[in-house]
Amino acid sequence: MFYKLLIVAFLAVSLYGTPSDGQKKKETLLSEKVSQMMEWASKRAVIRLNGEKFRRLIRAPPRNYSVVIMFTALQSQRQCAVCKQADEEYQILANSWRYSSAFTNRIFFAMVDFDEGSDVFQMLNMNSAPTFINFPAKGKPKPADTYELQVRGFAAEQLARWVADRTDVHIRVIRPPNYAGPLMLGLLLAFIGSLAYLRRNNLEFLFNKNVWAFSALCFVLIMTSGQMWNHIRGPPYAHKNPNTGQVSYIHGSSQAQFVAETHIVLLFNAAVTLGIVLLHEAATSDLDLGKRKIMCVAGIGLVLLFFSWLLSIFRAKYHGYPYSFLFG
Repeated sequence: MFYKLLIVAFLAVSLYGTPSDGQKKKETLLSEKVSQMMEWASKRAVIRLNGEKFRRLIRAPPRNYSVVIMFTALQSQRQCAVCKQADEEYQILANSWRYSSAFTNRIFFAMVDFDEGSDVFQMLNMNSAPTFINFPAKGKPKPADTYELQVRGFAAEQLARWVADRTDVHIRVIRPPNYAGPLMLGLLLAFIGSLAYLRRNNLEFLFNKNVWAFSALCFVLIMTSGQMWNHIRGPPYAHKNPNTGQVSYIHGSSQAQFVAETHIVLLFNAAVTLGIVLLHEAATSDLDLGKRKIMCVAGIGLVLLFFSWLLSIFRAKYHGYPYSFLFG
């Protein structure tokens, strides 16, 4: 009977003691991983990961923290200008988290550079950069855990909204002081003041309707080309396909745009406007007939050519739009 009790006790220890030991090892491993991440984050807001660190700290269980990772290619030979721009905004977001009350061990910000972790890119079947992915504390990343860079842009404020939506960690973005804007405004005001002082005896240019018309036209062209959208969303200047190397300056969706695209649209609108002005001058000016004919032909050419290009851009972004002119 005594031997039977020993056997029962041995079986109980074998069955119920092992999971307890395993649980302790799991908790110890998790504690070590969190301590390691916190130590790195305290030194640098964005933790740099290679293949070994990614597999050990992100892929391998256990893990009770979320990790937002920017997959990028910052080396100069990669010629990824967008990566550098996105990295600046990402650093602002991570530092805003690091030096605020939102700094906890629930979430960390990390980076995998292609030249330091190409095996990670292969593991995730990733062929473009930059890409932002949230690795949640539980489960695998869902489609919504991949940031829609082409739609939302890479401004730190947009990234913060996405992080809050995926992790429930709200980060107030704090940007470092930028004195370029006030400095340029001060220089402009100084230039205008100096000009007004030098011509204080002849200020008729302030009442020149052509000056005010040109200024208003420039303002309208800047606003209608989408510059304010760029300022709010912070989209990339263009997109370079990492496989083919082809650079796209026009975004293929009506929900987003590139900075280069707004510059192109601004120039096209300016050319159409110039064509209209030439046509008006050809019809109303007192120049000789030959010059007026040249102005008329040039105006018609500018309007037809650049309006056709504008329409082709519109068709490329709004798929299914049936109309075109000169260019299909």
